Amino acid sequence: MRVRFGFQLSVTTLFVAVVLAVGLTLVFLSFDRARSITRSAALAFIDRVADHTADRVDGQFKDVLDILEVLRQLEPVESGTILGNPSLYATLAALLRRHGQLYNLYIGYDDGGFIELDVLDRAGPAARAQLHAPPDAAFRLTVMETPAGETSRIRFTSYLSSDLAILAQDHRTADYDPRERPWYRDAFHPGAGPITEPYVFELANLIGYTVRAPFPQGRRGVVGGDILLTETDAFLRSQKLGTSGVVFLFDDSGRIVAHPRMEEVFNARAAEPPLDLPRLGQFVAIDIAQPLSTWQRGGAAQQIFEAADGRTYVVAFRSIGTARSSGLSLAVMAPLDEFFAEIEAGRRRLFLLALGLVLAALPVVWWIGSMLSRSMKALAFETDRIQRFETGGSSRRIRSIIREIDDLGRSVATMRTVVRTFASFVPKRLVQQLVATGDALQPGGSRREVTILFTDITGFTAITEKADPEQVMLRTSHYLAVLSAVIAEHGGTVDKFVGDAIMAIWNAPADDSDHVAHACAAVLACLEANRKLNGAFEREGWPAYRTRFGLHTGEAVVGTIGSEDRMAYTVLGATVNLAARLEPLNKEYGTEILVSEAIQRRVSDRFAFRAVDTIQPKGFQARIQVYELCGELNEHSRRGDRA
Repeated sequence: MRVRFGFQLSVTTLFVAVVLAVGLTLVFLSFDRARSITRSAALAFIDRVADHTADRVDGQFKDVLDILEVLRQLEPVESGTILGNPSLYATLAALLRRHGQLYNLYIGYDDGGFIELDVLDRAGPAARAQLHAPPDAAFRLTVMETPAGETSRIRFTSYLSSDLAILAQDHRTADYDPRERPWYRDAFHPGAGPITEPYVFELANLIGYTVRAPFPQGRRGVVGGDILLTETDAFLRSQKLGTSGVVFLFDDSGRIVAHPRMEEVFNARAAEPPLDLPRLGQFVAIDIAQPLSTWQRGGAAQQIFEAADGRTYVVAFRSIGTARSSGLSLAVMAPLDEFFAEIEAGRRRLFLLALGLVLAALPVVWWIGSMLSRSMKALAFETDRIQRFETGGSSRRIRSIIREIDDLGRSVATMRTVVRTFASFVPKRLVQQLVATGDALQPGGSRREVTILFTDITGFTAITEKADPEQVMLRTSHYLAVLSAVIAEHGGTVDKFVGDAIMAIWNAPADDSDHVAHACAAVLACLEANRKLNGAFEREGWPAYRTRFGLHTGEAVVGTIGSEDRMAYTVLGATVNLAARLEPLNKEYGTEILVSEAIQRRVSDRFAFRAVDTIQPKGFQARIQVYELCGELNEHSRRGDRA
């Protein structure tokens, strides 16, 4: 079928296409330029975030190192007066109150002496419960020392209130030697860093570092403190980098040390000790191995890279200077497209603006197109009249300010005169036949074997009398659609609907060598589909449609019938009449599917039938055996029949 468009619509569409093409090209070019600027801005922004975050983390370590530097120079620390020294305990408590990232402060000596003050609430409620601390206790004080007159070290444990009042205390033989701990063993070695490797504090299931400062003078030893990274995790969560950007800390071994989701993951795994630090690949969904390797080899600290998920990411790396000895580094990463959010919004605004301008100009363009279209329609109307030889009456010259249309109007006027003159010499009917195109559809048909199906709904009239007409139409249309689909699936053609009834044929118009079997299978499938549909109807409070089927095969005339202005493709003959007679007989015999003997003979080896009666339908001279179609035979039944 040839597609044609109106002149007015074509002009308007062309205008819209040109304007949109120009407008969208400008939008794209502006976006491309803005995209380049945004990539540079994204790198600069991610660089500032990395610097700010690295400075913040580095500052935490520096603050603790400053505390330890002051602490190791105190006279009670150098002299080792740690047992029964309330002023020392007060100093430790004051330092802990001032620095929230510290969980504890402690001092270990070469002779095994040890003192530690812990802030209980900074390790979480689980640690407090594990220690069986009194509800009002704010600190736990542990002192391991050899009292005067004793030969072995004793562990003294006290739980203190916020004002350092003793709430509970006990003592037992010392079970801890600071000299055996990693933070103490290599503290005096040349090149030993002030910060240890990260590890999981078993008491609280939290990640942290030990910061230490050795002192050789006096009672030689090491002062230290544990930094828990819960506050760092919270700070990382506060860094907003779009919807999926992330800031995290990791070490040279590829272990995640701090992450916005670290607390969530550790809480979920709290029941699976021992806990270990997660690896980069386990915790960070995006593989950053390539940009990380580039940075570690001395490449750029800010990079843009393509990830496996198809998105482009911007990433920045920083080393934490104070924790260089532990290999601590920072990564800031975010999808680049999230930096384009504002530009995308601007591009949408530009597009909408261009679209608005087009819409505003449409009435003007439509009016211009209408002016041109009127002339073209008038010319088409005149040429149609000429084709129909309606050349009588006064002739009107079509004029236009468009030169080509005006010339065409003059040509049409000339053609009218020529045809009118020509028609005076040649018979009009002959001329009309010569200029006519296309072949008209002619009635006629051919004889061929077909299988005919008729269906009807039992008691349909009673249903329609009581039901809402609109619902009747909706439900019945649904019913007819379901059965028609089944018939089509089995190679049948629905010839017509007569109210609630269906007439279908097989082996016409397309050839089907096995049309009888296909028709039988279709009827059984229709019956099953009808049952399912009735189940849905009954659940919805609608009466069931119980269908009767009549099936016959034989010769019939197949073709086009009707008048010149209305025709239909159908089948005619005694075969059709007999199929139509079988359907209502179901009511008399209490059956659902009645078929003729011709059907039974053709497919008795593939379907099960039950003999019902021998009848003489009205208008038929011979008596006919009718059967009920019961179902399809399975392979086992077929082999038994052949045996």
